[in-house]
Amino acid sequence: MKRLSHIGAGSPAAPTLLPPEDLHPLLECRHSDPHRILGVRPGMITGSASVEGESVARVFYPGATAVTLIGRDGQKTALIKVHADGLFEAAVPDSFPINPDEYTVEAVFSDGRSHSYSDPYAFAPTLGEVDLYLLGKGEHLEAYRVLGAHLRTIKGIAGTSFSVWAPNAQRVSVVGDFNGWDGRRHMMRRLGGSGVWEIFIPGVAEGNHYKFELRGPFGDVFLKTDPYGFFAQHDLRTACMVTDLGRYGWSDSAWMERRARRDATAEPMSIYEVHLGSWRRCPEEQDRPLSYLELTEQLVAYVMQMGFTHVELLPVMEHPFDGSWGYQVVNFFAPSSRFGTPDEFRHLIDALHGAGVGVILDWVPGHFPKDAHGLARFDGTALYEHADPRLGEHRDWGTLIFNYGRNEVRNFLIANALFWLDQYHIDGLRVDAVASMLYLDYSREAGEWVPNRFGGRENLEAIEFLKAFNTACYARHPGIMTIAEESTAWPGVSKPVYDGGLGFGFKWNMGWMNDSLRYIARPPVHRKFHQGEITFSMLYAYHEHFILVLSHDEVVHGKRSLINKMPGDDWQKAANLRMFLSWMWCHPGKKLLFQGDEIAQWREWDHNHSVDWHLLEHQPHAGIQRLVRRLNEIYRSEPALFALDDRLEGFEWVDFHDADNTVWSFLRKTSQGSGASDLLVIVNATPVVRHGYRVGVPRPGSYEDILNSDHHDFGGSGSGAAEVCHAQASSAHGRPCSIVMDLPPLAVVILRVPKD
Repeated sequence: MKRLSHIGAGSPAAPTLLPPEDLHPLLECRHSDPHRILGVRPGMITGSASVEGESVARVFYPGATAVTLIGRDGQKTALIKVHADGLFEAAVPDSFPINPDEYTVEAVFSDGRSHSYSDPYAFAPTLGEVDLYLLGKGEHLEAYRVLGAHLRTIKGIAGTSFSVWAPNAQRVSVVGDFNGWDGRRHMMRRLGGSGVWEIFIPGVAEGNHYKFELRGPFGDVFLKTDPYGFFAQHDLRTACMVTDLGRYGWSDSAWMERRARRDATAEPMSIYEVHLGSWRRCPEEQDRPLSYLELTEQLVAYVMQMGFTHVELLPVMEHPFDGSWGYQVVNFFAPSSRFGTPDEFRHLIDALHGAGVGVILDWVPGHFPKDAHGLARFDGTALYEHADPRLGEHRDWGTLIFNYGRNEVRNFLIANALFWLDQYHIDGLRVDAVASMLYLDYSREAGEWVPNRFGGRENLEAIEFLKAFNTACYARHPGIMTIAEESTAWPGVSKPVYDGGLGFGFKWNMGWMNDSLRYIARPPVHRKFHQGEITFSMLYAYHEHFILVLSHDEVVHGKRSLINKMPGDDWQKAANLRMFLSWMWCHPGKKLLFQGDEIAQWREWDHNHSVDWHLLEHQPHAGIQRLVRRLNEIYRSEPALFALDDRLEGFEWVDFHDADNTVWSFLRKTSQGSGASDLLVIVNATPVVRHGYRVGVPRPGSYEDILNSDHHDFGGSGSGAAEVCHAQASSAHGRPCSIVMDLPPLAVVILRVPKD
């Protein structure tokens, strides 16, 4: 081994061959390509120091007192310490092995400890040119397979590859419990002009904790979470954990095959909206929330018992602040570790599929929080967000808005959506706050927003992003659904992109929700003056594929619980709620009900407390729960309530003019030749029994009562309709026949129409 000639700036230890333009950035941890100068590099001795047939072996290990390279044959080559900060060098023959499986590095410390490892700077990049090209164009739909942390075995050496997009950083390092959180140990290389940094670190295994340490463009050094991290801490430590997502064995293949053939618009969809942290808790264990495994036992059984077709989970992606309910996401690719591991979350989804229940996730591509460890100013600049606060900040929520016009940001979000559909078998994504994405002036005064290039208020980049998102999801995962929480009259939200729409499968019917909640809160004596609030929804019911929603947003922040929105004494409140839910289940559109509403919880929802399950000890609450179960049973078994949800011929008014009695009636219909029966629905929205009430019907025969929401079983008075009503030849409401019945108070009656 030859002693090296002095070329660089020198050091207190010995001369180094590194020129200043490499030495100083390396020692100051701002080098963008450490792989070029570390490891064993052939032909690196040049100029006056060149020795024919020799290369340089170089290791940077701060804190080490001696470093030796050990060949596969056991031959040892000691390196010289050429800088006190931990830089070691030696000239070696060109024949010296350079492949990572042909030598190891042994570092010795002053206390006698030693550390042997495979050299991370001996490995080629784990991302190829095609990956970088697609990432730059914003078209790498499986970016999660190359960015982030991935367990790999390269040349027989097990470890983890790390990669991250940070184009404006001077330097990026991986720090973790495997290197003492020391940013000098594993500096990454920048891959050309892509802005992507990469390193493979041998020996890093599943469960190791890590972050990225970045040096920003102005020299400041800070820690960030992995934007593509699969598992993360939710507390103040905020580290990610290396995770193997390839191990879980799914058992839902039959479900997935059936799903691919489904038409969700023509099937029943009754959704139970759940916040995992507050659905049920363990009071005997400091009121902790249930784990994914406990939810697998309890939530799955409950949803099956209640007859819901789907659950919709408030965001499960990792978020630091419980009070955001999951809507301020930091780790978009990681299910929250509050409740368990990624595979345990998969087990919950697997079990729901096994029970015949679909899973919808709330997804939040509209904004993200300002937490220092998250996406905000990720590389020291406005990277994922806009620099201009008029474009990049939600003042109402204190969050930042994604820059949808940037290829890599758009890629990040679309790849994230596909990740949940692919890796977690999610059946649908409900996109939060779509209206805030569509409009540049959303919740802004004049002068607080920037018009688009045509001078308008539409966010053109967000619109194109939503179209691309929906197109990719439906193309790659047939049978899934995307759902827009969109509160304006934006046209074509649930129309296909090729037909000029945004491409969503469904849209939340916020108009129906607002009108109906306003109506039902009125004292019954005043309702006759507001009959139009009932009928108005049918004027636009077929403009979109709608989901009728009574969501978490309606039972928080002083809006009162659902039963407390009802007028009257306790009995009337319960009766009004039974009537309201029954009417909702009969109205065209899919259904969504938030946890606790099915048992008429008195309290507003509190994310820190369980649903008040003890209320089921009381008949009114148990009765409403039984009613919801019966509504789901009828809904799933009667095609008239779902098969033609999106078509005019599936609904027909019988009478909506009887405002004085506050009664309305309608038919839910099936297609000819289906073999199913039509249904007649009659609503009495007053606490008065309407004796001998006549309703026109389409044909003679016996009309079977399949639901009376005032039945004793549901906590009602038991008054009203007989089990079977026989049609009379007397015409009514423009129909040749009619039935006469006693309408129960504050109730809905559903009758099965006899077949032709």
